[in-house]
Order: sequence, then structure tokens, then C-alpha cells
Amino acid sequence: MSFIFNKNAIAQQQDQVVRVAKVRVDAGQLVQYNKALKEQMETAIRLEPGVLSYYAVADKKDHTSITIFEIYANMASYKAHIETPHFKKYKTTVAHMVKSLELTDVDIIGVAKKPGM
Repeated sequence: MSFIFNKNAIAQQQDQVVRVAKVRVDAGQLVQYNKALKEQMETAIRLEPGVLSYYAVADKKDHTSITIFEIYANMASYKAHIETPHFKKYKTTVAHMVKSLELTDVDIIGVAKKPGM
């Protein structure tokens, strides 16, 4: 198994916008929230070249605590994303479901994954 780490990859990562969103969802609306989130994520990945990846996970002990890891190609891609109809639809749909939201911009300091993943 081999891993590739080169200067071009590092340069690309420096331009990326990487964000962690911590969302607390109303327990009674968790199913509807998850459906809206998945729809938004899948649409963004399908339609927006600058949206590189999303990972959404729920705390095993408290499924209303959701963490979303988002990677955009650059700031222009992120700004374009938040203006799309599907993102605005998501925000409107979930506005009454979200009890709290914390956004943190982060830098990637390393990546390890199996080839093809």
C-alpha cells in the first residue's frame, strides 16, 4: 500500500475552505432534518464542482448532535454554494429544526486514507 503526499496537494489544500459545523437538532424533527441534510449534500456534490466533500455524523449517544465536515475548493466555491437554490431551500427547511449551530473553519494538517477511497 502506498500513500502519495506532494507539494501540489499541499498547495491545493491551502486554498481550500474546510469547515466543521456542529448542529443540535430538535429530537422530534430529527428524521426530517436528516432527510433535508442528505438532499442538500447530495445535490451540492452533484451540481457544484467546487464542493469537494461532505461527511455528516451523529453522536452515537445523542443522535440530535450532528457534526458536518465540509470541504470546498476555495472561498469563491463556498460563497457560490451558500447562494444556490438547494442550499437556501435547506436553510429555510431546517430553520425551525435547528436548536444550535456552531461553525468552525479549520486547516487540514494531514490526510491518510486507503487508495481508491
